[in-house]
Amino acid sequence: MFNGPTTFSATLPVVQRGLQWARVDLEKKLFTVGSSKTQAGEGRTVPMSVELHRALTDHARWFTKKFGATNPEHYCFPYGNPQPTDPTRPVSSFKTAWRLVREDAGVTARFHDGRHTFVTELAEAGVSDEVIRSTVGHVSNQMLRHYSHVRTEAKRTALALVEAMNEARRSKAVEVSRSEGENSEGHKIGTLAVVQ
Repeated sequence: MFNGPTTFSATLPVVQRGLQWARVDLEKKLFTVGSSKTQAGEGRTVPMSVELHRALTDHARWFTKKFGATNPEHYCFPYGNPQPTDPTRPVSSFKTAWRLVREDAGVTARFHDGRHTFVTELAEAGVSDEVIRSTVGHVSNQMLRHYSHVRTEAKRTALALVEAMNEARRSKAVEVSRSEGENSEGHKIGTLAVVQ
C-alpha cells in the first residue's frame, strides 16, 4: 500500500523536498530540478525510471484524494505533522519517512547512500560522465569520482578480460582485433574482440 512521501523518497536518488507539481510531467515521465546546491544542477530535466514513475503516479492519486488536485504551485510532499495537511508548504524533512523506510526494509543505509549506488551503477554500466552529470547534477570530475566507486567485482571482471587477451596473444591460437567508432552521442569508443 502506498503511503505518500515514504515510497517516493525511497525510489528517487535525486529527491527534493521542495519539488512542486509544476515541475513534474507524469505523461512525459520527466521532472525538472528547481533550486540546487550547484548552478549547473538547477533547471535540468531528469527522466523517471519505471519504478519512480509508478511511485509518483500512485503519489499523485493519493495527493489528489487528500487535497483535491495536484495544482502546479502545490508541493509534492506537503507540510504537516504527523500527516500532510498544507500543500502550499513543503515538508520540513524526510528524516521520519526515511527512518520508517529503513525500519520496514530492515536496512541501516543513509539516505544519501542511494545516490552513491545509483552513480556507481551508471558508471559500471558504461554511461558517459556527461550523462551521469546531467542526470544527478554533478559538475566536477572530482565529485563524479567521489560518487562513482567502482565495485570490486567490476574490477575483477575487467582484469579477467585483460588476462584473457594476454593469454590469447601468448598462445597465438587466437587473434585479438581492435576497432574504433562513435556512440550515438558522437563520443569515440573502442572495442576489443577475441577471434579464434
